[in-house]
Amino acid sequence: MLGGILKNLDCTPFLINGTEDHVHFLFVLGRARGVADVVKELKRQSTLWLKAKFPAMESFAWQSGYGAFSVSHSLEPAVQKYIAHQEEHHRKVSFQEEFREFLKRHDIEFDEVTCGIDSTPSGLRRLFVRFPG
Repeated sequence: MLGGILKNLDCTPFLINGTEDHVHFLFVLGRARGVADVVKELKRQSTLWLKAKFPAMESFAWQSGYGAFSVSHSLEPAVQKYIAHQEEHHRKVSFQEEFREFLKRHDIEFDEVTCGIDSTPSGLRRLFVRFPG
């Protein structure tokens, strides 16, 4: 479903995987839309689908923030491996700890709530996007 939404947005999905509190997407960003628009539509369309398919999820909502990063072609295999092994990886380090450290390491200013690294366990409400560049 998520890959289909990306295709409808003229993006090419490579890999989508996550855990109970976040999702990673590796895809090529289409030429006609910006990152914010793709993320907005991905969240909007997936929320509509989820609520239509699973009425018990009526209160589901994505958080407002997300992370989007360009990935060079040479690093795609490493990113694919990282995304494919999310469950195993996050047994060692939490998403929140990892994302916070990543942002600090690259001197990126952030707000913990809008970046999705607050400690609220909310289930699949975090979006972490990686784009090949």
